[in-house]
Amino acid sequence: MHTIVPFDRWLSVYDSSFDERSPFYGKEYNYDVYAETIYGYYIDPAWDFFGSETLYVKILYAHYSSGFAILELIGEWNDTLYNDIMTFKRDFLELLQHEGIDKFILIGENIFNFHGSDDSYYEEWFDELEDGWIAAINFPWHVQQEMSKYGIDRYINMGGTLEIENWRTFKPLALCQHIESLINRRLLPG
Repeated sequence: MHTIVPFDRWLSVYDSSFDERSPFYGKEYNYDVYAETIYGYYIDPAWDFFGSETLYVKILYAHYSSGFAILELIGEWNDTLYNDIMTFKRDFLELLQHEGIDKFILIGENIFNFHGSDDSYYEEWFDELEDGWIAAINFPWHVQQEMSKYGIDRYINMGGTLEIENWRTFKPLALCQHIESLINRRLLPG
């Protein structure tokens, strides 16, 4: 797992450690020391700890005036043992929401497993967004199936057109706008 690195080609446009509104503002990265682990496996030092033992994040992009954030995740999303959604929401997402973010793009290619519990924190997060939304991009099929089993797909848009293999070819704001157009199409009456 130490070879899986967060997408870094947008660092010239956005770096959360230089963003005064980011929860990771001022963080200094030591790329020579692998200290963080998930189940005993070291992960790249570029991933950010937000309080979960099994799930790490990287803010790839935040555009406050448009209300967008692109977040890449790695690890196991475990609501059963660690209530990851509570930690993710209370200790991380609410900080971004306080700064005006109401459209969340979650890139989940490196989510290995999902263990559900209930959907109350997902519902709360969704309800707080008013005109915003949550999109799960490229989550593995078995993870999407497990999330659906717990009803989380009622709050997080996933699957179908949100399987965007070429997302890395977009500029960050263009990706946000593309995903917003996909979400808006889903919301139109059929």
